[in-house]
Amino acid sequence: MKPRAPAVRDLVLVGGGHSHVAVLKAFAMKPLPGVRTTLIARDVHTPYSGMLPGHVAGHYGLDECHIDLRPLANLAGARIYHGAATGIDLDARLVFCEGRPPVPYDAVSIDIGSAPRTVDVPGAAEHAVPVKPIGRFVRRWEALADRLSRRAGPVRIAVVGGGAGGVELALSVHHRLSRGTGAVAMTIVDAAGVLLPAHNEATRARFARILAARRIETVLGRAAVRVEPGRVALEDGGSVDADEILWVTGAAVEAWPAAAGLDVDGDGFIRVDDFLRSTSHPDVFACGDVATMVNHERPKAGVFAVRQGPPLAENLRRALTGRPLRSYRPQRAWLSLISTGDARAVASRGRLAVEGRWVWRLKDRIDRRWMRKYTDLPEMEAEPLPAPAPGLPRVDDLEMRCGGCGAKIGQSVLERAIEGIAPRDRDDVLIGLGDPDDAAVVRVAPGIAQVQTVDHFRSFVDDPYLFGRIAANHALGDIYAMGAEPRTALAIVTVPYGPEEKIGAEIADMMQGANEVLAEAGAALVGGHTGEGAERALGLAVTGQADPARVLRKAGMRPGDRLILTKALGTGTLFAADMRCKAKGRWIQGAIASMLASNRAAAEILVRHGATACTDVTGFGLAGHLVEMVRASAAGVALAAADLPILDGALDCLAAGIESSLHGQNARQARAIRGGEAGTLPPILFDPQTAGGLLASVPEGRAADCLAALREAGCEDAAVVGIVEPLTDVAAPIRVHPGPLAEIEDRPKAVREDSPGLPSAASA
Repeated sequence: MKPRAPAVRDLVLVGGGHSHVAVLKAFAMKPLPGVRTTLIARDVHTPYSGMLPGHVAGHYGLDECHIDLRPLANLAGARIYHGAATGIDLDARLVFCEGRPPVPYDAVSIDIGSAPRTVDVPGAAEHAVPVKPIGRFVRRWEALADRLSRRAGPVRIAVVGGGAGGVELALSVHHRLSRGTGAVAMTIVDAAGVLLPAHNEATRARFARILAARRIETVLGRAAVRVEPGRVALEDGGSVDADEILWVTGAAVEAWPAAAGLDVDGDGFIRVDDFLRSTSHPDVFACGDVATMVNHERPKAGVFAVRQGPPLAENLRRALTGRPLRSYRPQRAWLSLISTGDARAVASRGRLAVEGRWVWRLKDRIDRRWMRKYTDLPEMEAEPLPAPAPGLPRVDDLEMRCGGCGAKIGQSVLERAIEGIAPRDRDDVLIGLGDPDDAAVVRVAPGIAQVQTVDHFRSFVDDPYLFGRIAANHALGDIYAMGAEPRTALAIVTVPYGPEEKIGAEIADMMQGANEVLAEAGAALVGGHTGEGAERALGLAVTGQADPARVLRKAGMRPGDRLILTKALGTGTLFAADMRCKAKGRWIQGAIASMLASNRAAAEILVRHGATACTDVTGFGLAGHLVEMVRASAAGVALAAADLPILDGALDCLAAGIESSLHGQNARQARAIRGGEAGTLPPILFDPQTAGGLLASVPEGRAADCLAALREAGCEDAAVVGIVEPLTDVAAPIRVHPGPLAEIEDRPKAVREDSPGLPSAASA
């Protein structure tokens, strides 16, 4: 990929609301050179509020009503930081986030939405389920619906809030649960004397009839004053009993915009002018529910957030380039399409109201058309290389190269490159260049050995802080695989050219992330080197200490040992798909969580349970690192393909033909698999891993206890994936069985040693 223009100005988008989705698409279609965009979002999959009732009712699946922010951000060249903003320093121009360093900005836009007001009613925050933030509600709703659908007897639901959102939610919940339980008692509670007070009389009459037909009770003109477990207390002394209480009252906003000193209205919403710019701070913009247009106040409704997106994008572009801003005037009247839960809807505008299935179809068509704008993204295609000069070979696919361990040099290439190098012999070098192990081992005193390793690769995530944490965790993997304790580390940092303050902030974030991981491991960052380059990269030389007699090596596997893998596979293909905007955000978040998980506890558990050999699974993939182990141990291995732990989405990416740029070189190790060819084997075997798990052989009698201890320590994906066998084929010491380990264990010993058991590519 071509390097980006140096970042001269920083635009920070706080929140992944409907307006910011439009801003990302606008900047993707028409980039602004020199402007670096950063999106800070609590939810990587942002729900579209217009389709929420349809999802609750069961008409839409999760992906149908959510916009995946990650591919959209990638298309826009924007960095995406997963987390919630917690504050802003308006003088220093910094946004504070949970779990990471502050994010500097030159211009910032806030689109964090709102939440139902619960502070006025004791117990509401503890005992009711708020409908906003919508992302949190969706997660809670799925669990709630599953729980209620399995209840014996009638289900009682109270919805506090009688506006359009509350009525629509009540009807959707009733439709969904009536199909599962057959007995749902619904009650809508509202302090107002009428339902849907913002709508016309005809609309209210239609919904009164619909609610009555479905026996949904309404308690109006009686405010909720307290919420207790299973009960809503009312101001007149009465109450409504309920198994679950859903809260859909008037909007409230987070406290930090007001606390920072932004001009806000009486309810804490950010006051903005006709340019969607803060009335107190011209470098701050706000939109959607969190904002109040001082000259054009409108209800807190998704339709206005959707309409604000394009003018916001234009004014952000103008503000960053020093041009005059353009006024935006929201419409005075608008069409409301309110669903009734059963694939019907009511259209309300002015004094008119109509109802029917055709209204639902119209609403569905409008909603899906809007979603397609942000989900059907154009292909990320690399520009073709120019034709080589006559007589020179062509080298393809150099533009779309992977970062992380997908950027390593292939195993066979590396072996050829160093085979002629003869390092000087030293008595104190116990494990060196000629050994296949993960780190060098040097004796420094009787009973004390120094363990040394180095890792360096290009960034594959846009967040420098996150990249620093992953790179440090990856580098420590070699130390843990050798059974050593990390002590010190040196860093080598490469950053793209740019203004001094931008370079300094990037280095600071990267090194803070790396240093935090090193400190957690007990290692000190003692120095390093920095330099400019075309792409961000980070290397760490880590030194550890161990008893030379107890160092774990790749050699040592014994027939009968069980192979344990401590993490799931798939980071290579997932991030290759991410580069092409083809990976779902939740897949990437799962992969990042795996890469951030330390191997420290796993290594201690493996040692405690008598591990006979160990390595960490990184760039050469499971097959490549397993080949190193069997050759060093002079043993064979039967691998159970069905038991391999695999990250969510990895098989989808491989099935779509998306592979890491190192995958092809790793697939050459298929020759070490008995009867295997790359096209007939599970492709996950050759996927390069970044900050992957440990692969160890453990005595058969201790494997079950070892696995239980790993899972108790948080290694949820840990699995026994194979059996060590006597070596019967030196050229192809590995065989892959398509089924689970139990099928290998149940076979007679003679069959286990001789049967090739070839799987198909789909068997993984």
